[in-house]
Amino acid sequence: MVRVCMTVIVLGCAAAAPVFAGDAAAGKAKAVVCSACHGVDGNSTNPIWPKLAGQHAAYLAKQIRAFRSGERKDATMAPMVNLLKEDDIDDVAAYYASQKQK
Repeated sequence: MVRVCMTVIVLGCAAAAPVFAGDAAAGKAKAVVCSACHGVDGNSTNPIWPKLAGQHAAYLAKQIRAFRSGERKDATMAPMVNLLKEDDIDDVAAYYASQKQK
């Protein structure tokens, strides 16, 4: 009985997990502008710029959208993210999420 219940719980959690549709390969090319500060692979060498490598894609996409909408304010980030379309954001987020943090 316990095994069956655990299976249902695990499968239920997997079904509830959001599916992220970004394309990491496409995101690599779209992240060229980002790499000036965050590093080619998302591992910034400057402590004032965060490392993006290995962050969750949905989190990265949410933050990029927050910068673009003005919900998060940063004079450097705003013009960078304003160039990104919706699909671009998902692709860039998927790319950095696929990288290993160093």
